Amino acid sequence: MTDRVLAAVDLALWDLKGKVSGQPVWKLLGGARPRILAYGSTMCGDDLENGLATPEDYARFADWMVNTRGYKAVKLHGWMPPMPGAPDPKKDYQACAAVREAVGPDVPLMLDPHHFYSRTEVLWLANKLAELDFRWMEEPMEEASMSSYKWLTQNTPLNILGPETMTGKHWTRAEWVKHDACDIVRAGVWDVGGISPAMKIANMAECFHMSTEMHGTGAGNLSVALAIHNTSFYERGLLHPFIDYDAPKEYQNRIDDEMDAEGYVHGREDPGLGQDLNMDYIEGNLVNA
Repeated sequence: MTDRVLAAVDLALWDLKGKVSGQPVWKLLGGARPRILAYGSTMCGDDLENGLATPEDYARFADWMVNTRGYKAVKLHGWMPPMPGAPDPKKDYQACAAVREAVGPDVPLMLDPHHFYSRTEVLWLANKLAELDFRWMEEPMEEASMSSYKWLTQNTPLNILGPETMTGKHWTRAEWVKHDACDIVRAGVWDVGGISPAMKIANMAECFHMSTEMHGTGAGNLSVALAIHNTSFYERGLLHPFIDYDAPKEYQNRIDDEMDAEGYVHGREDPGLGQDLNMDYIEGNLVNA
């Protein structure tokens, strides 16, 4: 089974364990905090008018995210193939600089280029982001080349976060830590096979005084982020000017990660993962495997 299939099984078993014991999963895992700050994670750049087509669009959207919606941190996804001209480190930098100017010097900012850059491109961009006081950059190159990340962390003051999508669960993350290929460890329940290996990654990283940042939205990642001490944020997204993230999907009665006006997502006291699913819709839309 793939890691994503294993993740679905693992999430279901943790949800069952929580419901049988009458406890929320985030408490069963350790319950480090009852709430956590969310960063707003944008969708990648597009060519839509008033969407995310220009650096100015990113700046305008980030201003809304911080000063109207209440996010205390923002992560950008830049322009990626098949967008014409992508990847373009200079255009991505322009968007990052515009967002920094829009939100001011004190809001944590991050960038996710999603593995498309070369060494020369990413080193230039990393050093420029360090000048903008970005918190981190994640997955800027193909993660199968761990040596490229070791080289990058040795040559830039910017924190490098990884690996994100590289297979191998906690074993791969341990190798990256051992070889100094990242400054912050990445884990996500859908990337590593579920909550169980994600917790192993966080515990391993803590042994080396390293943070573990969770990749992606959803009840499983929220449960882990609330459970562990060595993390900073919960990733809330993907966000876009044309999409109402707070509106439940058809299969939900309530979204998994409602955020308050101060930018916090709270752990629910409901047993299990804390989801409120529309089971009538799910039962009415089953498909044959």
